[in-house]
Amino acid sequence: MLELEFAELSDPGLKRDHNEDAVGHLLPESAADVQSRGWIFALADGVGGHEEGEEASRLAVETVIDGFRKIPKGVMHVSLLPKLVQEANLAVYDRSHTPNAPTFTGRMATTLVVCALRFDSAVVSHVGDSRCYLVRQGTAAALTRDHTMAGEQERLGLVSKIEASTGDNRHILTRSIGTELFVAADTVTVNVIPGDILLLCSDGLHGYVSDDRMERILSANHDLHAAAKALIDAANEAGGHDNVTVQLIRIKSVERMGLYRGRPYRLL
Repeated sequence: MLELEFAELSDPGLKRDHNEDAVGHLLPESAADVQSRGWIFALADGVGGHEEGEEASRLAVETVIDGFRKIPKGVMHVSLLPKLVQEANLAVYDRSHTPNAPTFTGRMATTLVVCALRFDSAVVSHVGDSRCYLVRQGTAAALTRDHTMAGEQERLGLVSKIEASTGDNRHILTRSIGTELFVAADTVTVNVIPGDILLLCSDGLHGYVSDDRMERILSANHDLHAAAKALIDAANEAGGHDNVTVQLIRIKSVERMGLYRGRPYRLL
């Protein structure tokens, strides 16, 4: 059976007096729930100003978690997560375009990265530049790609990875939750093995702390809560210019499964 442990932590940083990040999760209530529904984790980084950013990120995370809670058991995560992301997009869009809403501006938006786990796989769906890394044997590999102007230029070969990570365009989003009525989420499925760590984070971490530094911190801190705090501290040591939020999920055991005509079956 899939077993995991996790930690999550959010900090406003050193330069801002409010936190526009939001984070949430929903855990299985029973062993049967582990197999029929699994776990879900969500992280969002709001944009658009103090109240608008906070409201957008909170609403996106709450919509995803609530939607996951209501799904019929046995639904495939790979088809579910993009739908939940679109529901979050519609919720934020509607809120920001409702004239009598307290936060009405017409420009409320947020990033969103969602990770669902069941059996021996993790499904990640995202919009924006909040990331999910798979850390295996001390090496971190990004499962997401930044929906930023710099990220698009890097994928087209117009700039190098270093130029994309330091250029002025790295914070300009090309895709976000709540900006348009519909949004396309990128979704990926990966098999996980015991010892793997999934790291979800806002750009307050990956924008100021290198992948190498994150790897060293995770290798030096086996306790996930200590590791989360160390990652936050590293972002603040780099200037603390932004809100920073992390979720760490360690895989303790898995249940190897295969698929036949869309139905999972246990592998011996």
